[in-house]
Amino acid sequence: MEYICESCGTLLIHSNEVTLDSMKDVHNQLCSVKRQNIVTPVPQVTQRPAPSAQPSVSTTPQAQTALNSPSPQQSTATPSSGDQTTISLTGSGTSYSKVEGPIDPEFKSKRQVKGMYQGIKIWGPVDPPGQLGIWGTEVTVDFDICVADGACIEACPVNVFEWLDTPSHPASEKKPFMIREKDCIFCMACENVCPPQCVKIFQKSQ
Repeated sequence: MEYICESCGTLLIHSNEVTLDSMKDVHNQLCSVKRQNIVTPVPQVTQRPAPSAQPSVSTTPQAQTALNSPSPQQSTATPSSGDQTTISLTGSGTSYSKVEGPIDPEFKSKRQVKGMYQGIKIWGPVDPPGQLGIWGTEVTVDFDICVADGACIEACPVNVFEWLDTPSHPASEKKPFMIREKDCIFCMACENVCPPQCVKIFQKSQ
């Protein structure tokens, strides 16, 4: 099923009619063309390509050995404070299998922040590449549950997510990275459409 906005030409697609209606409502509230009563379509913007470099996370000093000989394809995040170290997600943690959902809504009281990636918090345990933890503060995704079906990326009306490569992870080798987490409008669309229920949205006061 699909819906095309008559004002701006945006195409919304989803197999669930109820979810598609929810996406339409959110889009109609945010559509700048509708608000300005302009009928002409907005020119298409070239989609930003997914990052090709391997991501990095901050972690404890035990993983320092992964820093000594990074491969040419690996990149590391810039530490936000002097006591953080970074490791590649292509570590030695391979003895893991896919985790079933849903995400634990109380994980913030049960887990600790193990590091940052591009300003996004990562809640442990983290043992790459097989165990990646939960990413985000307001827009949170359990990367160990995520199967990269892309429903959250398609549903988000403000483009919070972009794909992030997570090679050798047992559930999927890419994840929806909440790079624009601060743009979240808390419409809950991504949480509502996630098949494995790995997404949890928190208001800033939570």
